[in-house]
Order: sequence, then C-alpha cells, then structure tokens
Amino acid sequence: MPPCPSLEHLEEGLGVRLANSALLALLEKYLVYKEKFSDEQRGKIRLAAAYRKRNLGRHFQITLREARQSRERQPWRHADYYHDLNLIEWEQYQFDTAQKRTDSLNIQATSDLMDTSFVARKLRLACLAVSHQAVYKTEYRIGLLDAVLAESERMADIPAVGLYFHCYHFLTDPFDQGEGHFGHFREMLARCADSFPKEELRTLYLLAINFGIKKANESRAAWLRNTLDLYQAALALELLLENGQISRFAFTNIVAIAVRVGEADWAEKFILEYRPKLERAWREVTASLNLARVAYARKDYSSALLHLQRSDYKDTINNMIAKIYQLKIYYETDELDLLNSHLASLKNYVRRHTAIGYHRTNYTHILHYTERLMALHFNDPKAVAALREKIVGEKILTEREWFLEMLG
Repeated sequence: MPPCPSLEHLEEGLGVRLANSALLALLEKYLVYKEKFSDEQRGKIRLAAAYRKRNLGRHFQITLREARQSRERQPWRHADYYHDLNLIEWEQYQFDTAQKRTDSLNIQATSDLMDTSFVARKLRLACLAVSHQAVYKTEYRIGLLDAVLAESERMADIPAVGLYFHCYHFLTDPFDQGEGHFGHFREMLARCADSFPKEELRTLYLLAINFGIKKANESRAAWLRNTLDLYQAALALELLLENGQISRFAFTNIVAIAVRVGEADWAEKFILEYRPKLERAWREVTASLNLARVAYARKDYSSALLHLQRSDYKDTINNMIAKIYQLKIYYETDELDLLNSHLASLKNYVRRHTAIGYHRTNYTHILHYTERLMALHFNDPKAVAALREKIVGEKILTEREWFLEMLG
C-alpha cells in the first residue's frame, strides 16, 4: 500500500487550492470590471449616478452633460444609442424629482427613447428568428410582436427601427418582389451604413443576402442582381472578412451569382483578389472550382476542364459541382461517349452518398433530365414541349436554366 499523505502535505495542498480559488475569483472580478467599463462613455452615466446618490449636484450635471455630448458625437445610431440616451434621461429624471421640482419633467423623452430602443431590439430578434426558421425548420414565439410591428411603422424613418421593420416584412411577405420593403431596406441600408457598428451592419447585410439567395434558388432571376449588389457593397465595407479571411461558401456564392448575371470579368477579378484571403486548407480547390465556373461561362471549355482537374475535391458538394460542370461541357461539346461514362459514374456516386439530403434529390434530378435530354427527338415539338413543361414544374432543380437553354 502507498503511504498515507501526512497532515502537513494535506494542509499544503488545501492551501494551494484555496489560493487558486481566490486568484480565480479576483480574475473573474477583473473580467467583469473590464467588460462593464470597456465603454468609457457609458461609464460616465454610472459616474453621474454615483454623484447623484451623493447629492453632488454640480458634479452630476457636468458628468451627465459630458455623457450626453459623447453619445451625440459618436456616429452610431443603433439601439444601444437610444438605450444610452434613455439611461441619461432617467438619471436626469431621478435628479429632478429629488430636488422636489414642480415644473414639467422629462418623462416623455424618457418614454420615447425607451420605446425606440426596445422596438429596435425586438425587431432585430424577430428578423433573426424568421431567418433561422427558414433554414432549420423550427418555430419561435416572439412575444408582443404584433404591437411592436404596429408601433414600428410609426418609427420607420428611424434607421435603427426602419431597417428591421422593412427586413421583417420582406422576410415574411411572399408578395414583396423587391420594389416594396426590400427596396426601402436597400435604400436605407446604403444611406445609413455609417450609423451602425460593423458587427450589426454585417448582420443586416447577411439577412438580406441570405434572403436573396433563397429567392434566386426559387428561380427568381431578378434577385440575382439584387444579391450581387449586396455582396459587392458588403465587400467594399469589409464585412465579409473574419480575422482577415473570407468564408469559402461566401466566396463561391459570390462567383456563382456574378457569373449568372453576366459579370464573368468581375468574378475573375474577385477570385484573384480574394484567393489569398481564403482559408489555406480550402484555398486552391475553391479558387480552381470558381475559375472553372468563369471559364465555362465564357465557353472556354478546355480551360474549365483544366481547372476542374487541378484540385482534389474532398468536399462532397464541391465534388458534385465539379462533376456537373464536366457533364454540361461533355453535352455541349457532343462528347457523348464521355458523357455516358460520366453519367454512369455519377449515378454510383450519388447512390453512395445518402447523407446529403436536398442535394442528393437535386443531383438525381439533374442526371435524370440529362438522360431525357440525350434521348430527346428535337424534331418532335410535342416531345420538346413536354420535357420543357416537366423541367419548369420540377421543384428541386438547380440547373433548370441550363436545361431550358439546351432545349432552345
């Protein structure tokens, strides 16, 4: 048996643990203090409160005035701005009532600022909830939403409220096609971009971009230009970079949309400029795939195939995208033997990958309609019309436009 630890050793170990616990408590207090006072100007509001509680009226008024001026000088006009002004008015109210004044108080200003801050925050949360629900098929109950929407319509000229007011409506209104709330949102976002901190501005752009992508995937071609415009504005404001890097998914979306609206030259310039900003592990494969996309758009099939063969597509979806480009090139260049072999390989690939859900359905449809296209008698107008009708009516088919183009 190992020897029992001595009482002296036990006390020494306990002392170390107590010291570590005390050190952790001090560290946590420091972190709380640092977080609480990271905004020096908000700290002035707390300092004014301290002066008020000690009946130091002159110091209170000077400090509160400085807090108000500092908030007016900073450029942001987001929900926190109205929240801070509300705190300032609340301090003024408490000071005035303590002086037993009988004239009118600043209750109206306090209430209005509180309403603006609350409505802006509530609408922002509602927009995030709706956007999340569209992806993850879950349900959120946002309390007081009807009342908030009714009140926000009156405040829609305030950017902190109006942006989320219009955003909520275009996210939830199936009849808004870009001329209504989406148009107002885009105009206000471009005009008031300097009024929001970078993190919130990024959220606003991504809400609109994700919605635009969703609409484009529903074959609403007009949304492609809207979405590319938003991406380009976000790039100009450096909103799509995190730690100096751009997501490979955003990178690919940008190129795909640019090519679809006929901006192949811009897309190539974007690829060359932002390739160094891709995560190193995905840099070459992402750049090669998208350079192939640009070459294909220019009908430069040999360059497109060269780019496609240059990288190892470990990601299943990227691999399938590359294979679909090969399929289209073989069909358009009448390489039917290569195409038949490619189709057989693709069928096996799709059959093996059962975990890609929506994408598996999409690729199965692409293979099916490619075979239908190959077997079609183009001199039979009824057969062509029947296939066109089937393709137009297919709910999940990302290559719908290509098939319709091939049908002439």
